[in-house]
Amino acid sequence: MAPTNDHPGESGAQDPVKLIAIRETALSLDEVFRAVGDDAAGGTALFVGTVRNHDGGADVDELGYSCHPSAEAEMRRIAEKVVAEYPVRALAAVHRVGDLAVGDLAVVVAVSCPHRGEAFEACRKLIDDLKHEVPIWKHQKFSDGTEEWVGAC
Repeated sequence: MAPTNDHPGESGAQDPVKLIAIRETALSLDEVFRAVGDDAAGGTALFVGTVRNHDGGADVDELGYSCHPSAEAEMRRIAEKVVAEYPVRALAAVHRVGDLAVGDLAVVVAVSCPHRGEAFEACRKLIDDLKHEVPIWKHQKFSDGTEEWVGAC
């Protein structure tokens, strides 16, 4: 007797990459969370990166993000890589560019999977790879008058 798949939700969704964007406007947790909603998902992991008031022992006064024109395509490439490695039901990632204030949302990513462990792992892989591979640069201005550029790759 041939095996049957009684629970199709256990495998990945047909088109799980639901939202990929780089925005100059404020990011929405609700938008990202809604984008990854899936009845077959038992676990949803969400990561929110915010602008903090310090870095490397120095007080941060201002921060801005800029990106290469290929950044959104790179985000999609990474998302598709995560989808290929995990049983992702839905995935979303948005990153902010422009001037941000302390406390602003800089990046929001979410992944839903059949189980919580897979969701946590896939979400971690997604944010780690986005941070290391997408050409987005952070320009920080410190209280002491110094500044620094930090690149993703």
